[in-house]
Amino acid sequence: MKTKNIIKSLVLFLFCIAKTSAQEVLTLEDAIKIALENNFEIKIAKNNLKIEETNVAIGNAGMLPSATASIVDNNSIQNSSQTRQDGTSTSLDNAKNNSLNYGVSLDWTIFDGMKMFAKYDQLKEFQNMSDTQLKLTILNKVSNVNTVYYDLIQEQQKLADLDSTIVISKKRLEFIQNRYTIGKNSKLDVLNAQVDLNTDLGNLVKEKQVYANAKTLLNQLMARDLKTDFVVSDKIEVDRKLQLDALMILAEKQNPELLIQIINKKISELELKQIKGERYPTVKLNTGYNFSDAQSSLGFTSQSSSHGLNYGFSASLNLFDGNAQNRSEKIAKMQIDNSKLAIDQQLIQLRSNLIVAFQLYLTNLDLIDLEENNTAIAKQNIQITADKFKIGTITSVEFRAAQLNYINSRIRLSNAQFQAKLSEITLRELAGNLNF
Repeated sequence: MKTKNIIKSLVLFLFCIAKTSAQEVLTLEDAIKIALENNFEIKIAKNNLKIEETNVAIGNAGMLPSATASIVDNNSIQNSSQTRQDGTSTSLDNAKNNSLNYGVSLDWTIFDGMKMFAKYDQLKEFQNMSDTQLKLTILNKVSNVNTVYYDLIQEQQKLADLDSTIVISKKRLEFIQNRYTIGKNSKLDVLNAQVDLNTDLGNLVKEKQVYANAKTLLNQLMARDLKTDFVVSDKIEVDRKLQLDALMILAEKQNPELLIQIINKKISELELKQIKGERYPTVKLNTGYNFSDAQSSLGFTSQSSSHGLNYGFSASLNLFDGNAQNRSEKIAKMQIDNSKLAIDQQLIQLRSNLIVAFQLYLTNLDLIDLEENNTAIAKQNIQITADKFKIGTITSVEFRAAQLNYINSRIRLSNAQFQAKLSEITLRELAGNLNF
């Protein structure tokens, strides 16, 4: 009767799932929210965007006039002598001389070959570039958080499976020891069962370390206390409805890396416009209001002062600069050609990555179906094996093999789900469509 109760306990523990402790469950949405608020790289990218937004100003493009206030005060003490045309002369020791000039002036470039307008548009493109780089940074971090989060789910499931197999191994050892006591099992059977239990305990210790490391990594991505403890949800749900054509269309519209190359091309084109503007004249207006006061201890005039408005304009045109203008334009055109090539290269790379990732995604979906079937078969197998082990028609070693087949099938299923989820994350990241 005692043996029968042990066998029942063995079968019962086979399908039990380890319960998580009463810790707060960290959802994926919360993990992403915390990462977006705290991650250092995202903060840096946001600051860079603010810098570029600040730079987008008509004054920074040279469209506004510049006003300057100035004051110059010169003083001197000299021993002076003067000889006039009529032959008379005069001299004075420690003669004091001073002059004071002050006023305001305004300069305004009213035409520079349209360079200022191209510069302003270029500043806007730099802002777009920084905004796209911020999106790329966010996308990468969200992808990393997703990956580590689902890896934690997988490791958490692994821990539960290993806990279950340890329970089974303990019950198996207890059962064999009882049979050994009544002479139905040998000492070798007991030793084998003990070795198997120790192996399971060792695997659990290693898995706990892997799990702890993954927790630390997720805390790092969220930029919070690395010792913060938490548990994650217990399911990996894979979207089975992704379509390659739809992903390809999205990727060509909103993949950040491709958009960066497109913006680079626009920046190069605007740079060429500014260089071509050097072929046109530059026209500037200038005006000012100045005050002047001078005093001299020796000379015909002992004091003079003036104040008034001055104004005018200037124009300049580059007639010849050693062909520097032609060279600059040629270089700018080659940079535009390079940016076009970079777009084509990035587009081909993007399409290739999408095709490879989608094929891996389909393969992983097939593996999930296969491992689900294997797990169902392994579950039936260990149920039958447990019944046979109870009546003594199979050995302890055969039962152990069935036990390992079942646990390994569960671990493989969990891994297949994780790999399929990674493929889904990769596809959404390439398409610029990863939700955050």
